[in-house]
Amino acid sequence: MAANSRGAATLRSAATSRSGPVRSEAARQAILQAAIEILAERGYDHLAIEGIAARAGVGKQTIYRWWKSKSAIIAEALLEGMILRERLDVPNTGDIRRDLTSWFRAITEVLLSPQGEGLARSLIAAATDNADVAQRLRDTIAGSGSGALSARLTAAIGSEPNLQPGAPVDDIAEALVGALLLRALSRSSLDEAAISALVTVAVGPRPE
Repeated sequence: MAANSRGAATLRSAATSRSGPVRSEAARQAILQAAIEILAERGYDHLAIEGIAARAGVGKQTIYRWWKSKSAIIAEALLEGMILRERLDVPNTGDIRRDLTSWFRAITEVLLSPQGEGLARSLIAAATDNADVAQRLRDTIAGSGSGALSARLTAAIGSEPNLQPGAPVDDIAEALVGALLLRALSRSSLDEAAISALVTVAVGPRPE
């Protein structure tokens, strides 16, 4: 307990001794980790800035100096790979149909989990409020980075009817992510038939 108190005191000192809004990395990481822990333990509805500040050992004003809301904190944690990083990456087994199917199943499992609804609400709220978060979210899930949807579709060019040279892979990726967001907003999951239909829309009908 004494060690934890000393650690919290150190973070409070790091957060309050600087001038201006420059972040203390130790305090920032403590805040993100605290938010993740409370989200996992109590759910999004019980996540509050006061609780995050208390667990991280910083003042509320420190959090509000860097983030406008709890949704922005969760969005940053997710975009930095601290939450569900492995679930956001599209697998690459060499079979694009199998990989998209696996990815949709994984995302659906997340949306149906106790944390899933809160995560979706956090991301949508943060992206609506902040254009930078929206762009980072797009790049993380649908962009061309490692594990992102556009990159996986690009790797499959030439293998499926809709994935031929010149195919609009970015548009296809964004359409798939849009379908997922609509499901999240309506609080409905993807069953196997819906997943199969989305995969077919993305890559084309299976060759006979």
